[in-house]
Amino acid sequence: MPAAPTDPARSDAHTVLSVADLTIDLPRDGDRAHAVREVSFDVKSGEIVCLVGESGSGKSVIAFSIMGLLAKALTVSSGSVRLNGEELVGAGEHRLRDLRCTGMGMIFQEPMTALNPVMRCGAQIEEVLEEHTALSSSERRRKVLEMIEAVHLPDPERMYHSYPHQLSGGQRQRIMIAMALILEPPLLIADEPTTALDVTTQAQILKLIQELEGERRTGVLFITHDFGVVAEIADRVAVLKQGEMVELGPARRVLSAPEHPYTQMLIGSVPSHEPPDRRALPANAPVVLRTERLDKRYTSLGVFGQKRSVDAAAAVSIEVRKGETLGIVGESGSGKSTVARCVTRLIETTDGRILLSGEDIARMPARQLRRLRRKVQIVFQDPYRSLNPRRTVGLSIIEGPMNYGMPRARALDRARELMALVQLDPDGLDRYPHQFSGGQRQRICIARALAMDPELLIADEAVSALDVSVQAQVLGLLEEIRERLELAILFITHDLRVAAQVCDVVAVMSKGRVVEYGSAAEIFRNPRHEYTRALFEAAPGRDFEFGEVGR
Repeated sequence: MPAAPTDPARSDAHTVLSVADLTIDLPRDGDRAHAVREVSFDVKSGEIVCLVGESGSGKSVIAFSIMGLLAKALTVSSGSVRLNGEELVGAGEHRLRDLRCTGMGMIFQEPMTALNPVMRCGAQIEEVLEEHTALSSSERRRKVLEMIEAVHLPDPERMYHSYPHQLSGGQRQRIMIAMALILEPPLLIADEPTTALDVTTQAQILKLIQELEGERRTGVLFITHDFGVVAEIADRVAVLKQGEMVELGPARRVLSAPEHPYTQMLIGSVPSHEPPDRRALPANAPVVLRTERLDKRYTSLGVFGQKRSVDAAAAVSIEVRKGETLGIVGESGSGKSTVARCVTRLIETTDGRILLSGEDIARMPARQLRRLRRKVQIVFQDPYRSLNPRRTVGLSIIEGPMNYGMPRARALDRARELMALVQLDPDGLDRYPHQFSGGQRQRICIARALAMDPELLIADEAVSALDVSVQAQVLGLLEEIRERLELAILFITHDLRVAAQVCDVVAVMSKGRVVEYGSAAEIFRNPRHEYTRALFEAAPGRDFEFGEVGR
């Protein structure tokens, strides 16, 4: 559903949150003087305001300042933050602690790290009531079960007694929402709550937040870099650039007719759901990877010792040719990453064949496999966790080639060439991962993979955590590298817009099986399987026409 400006009929709406001329200073050795500079905006009851901008723009800093959770190195030097008229800047810790549950709640990006792994989910929600109300134990339990049901979780009793690791990502996020709203605060702050979720789960969470906003008249401050999400839920949009607000207005106007050049650039970077015309591969292009009825089955013991098996991948047959990009799309748990890990032999297959340049590696002994491993390289989702923080990026890039016998001097020369190829300064080889931005770190991971001269590059959600503008740059880089080196690429993603733009062929997976397979143009323009159609319908902002400025 396209976003619309704030409904003028909401005459009863009152201002829940008022931020006025807020300035937050960075430490003296920071890259700029202020994390946030003279930012002003309001959030009314029953309204969703989206804060958008690239990493480092100050979105999360504003959220943490409202909650009174700023890092000690950051200080509010001027401005005002009022919650229902009460000033929060300078408020005491005890008062802020009360307000964090009764006046405002927060949903974090990664619920697995926000939830206590050794406490049952029900107990974590109930702890809020125990600290802030005088309800009896039975009353608290009843209220928690009602809240779990209100956020549309199945079997509330089971959810109450489950630990976080026993739930899916979407279910954990619903537990976080239940915890944030159990005391019905007038303000909900959501900091990238759907970034790591697949499209169908994301759609469910967005619908839930919209329901709560409408039914409970909650004011919502929603932080995101996903413009599809903005188009789906926002009433108003505030655009931040390096700590300063450059545009503020009704969502429909900002998204369809952005005024500031920075907003135009961001919206111009949003990939389209319409696949572009792509060059046809030569008919004789060699097949780099082929899987034939690939199976991966996990077996576990139930409570009473009975065996249970789950097909993570079932009879998966795909093919990637030289110079071609095959995309695998589907929900979390559909088997996308399982296929990637089988192809790289990071996990063993149960059955089937994996043909790499014609050689079956499915059950190849490790000694024989070593000479072929360099042909397949993988780029993971989180570049910071993929790189050793204690090693310079140069050492990370040359490690692979040197392990295969390349002299150090030649490996360093090759690393400099690759840094230039991924559009980074070769002088940066002596720097450490933390000295680069997220997009730059992902470029380094690509350079490290290319150092092995692979025939197949696997990108496993390689751009899902990046800002829309950085994402566009990395996608453009991958496309350029594919054409220049004639690489075969296996591209795994839950972002349908990205898949439409970079993939020649698409395989749609559900419950371990490929349910639809064909050219990107065929699948995106005329999906045949009901699961594929459901995925497309769930994609946020699918029907919204973004402004053409900057495209």
